[in-house]
Amino acid sequence: MGQVSASSSVEVAAAPERALAALTDYETVRPRILTEQYLDYRILEGGQGAGTIAQWTLKATEKRSRDIKATVTVDGNTVTEKDANSTLVTTWTVAPSGAGSTVTTTTEWKGAGGIGGFFERTFAPAGLRRIQAAVLANLARELA
Repeated sequence: MGQVSASSSVEVAAAPERALAALTDYETVRPRILTEQYLDYRILEGGQGAGTIAQWTLKATEKRSRDIKATVTVDGNTVTEKDANSTLVTTWTVAPSGAGSTVTTTTEWKGAGGIGGFFERTFAPAGLRRIQAAVLANLARELA
């Protein structure tokens, strides 16, 4: 089993505090910025920041989907979503950049072993980066 990771960043026209507030708003902002790959999104607990528990199905491809039940923690300018159903962890980091902010998201998990793991480590990050880029573009539009 090997570690699989995908990361994407975007510049947004918002101060770090405003970008972080948008990222931690799982009730209003998050549903607006998610793409069609996120199915059945719902909040189980909370909805604002740390302590939120949200659930969705991430349909990465026609044949690959993952049921995610994410528990949210916030530490400074980093939001972490840990999946209760797998080793998947997504972090969102906000950093000052010029007149706005840079938002970076990274998703990591322990991949399969063997030949299946080779293909997962080779192809899954590229597909996930496309999904991440679309969500980040939606976030940038939301904050414009």
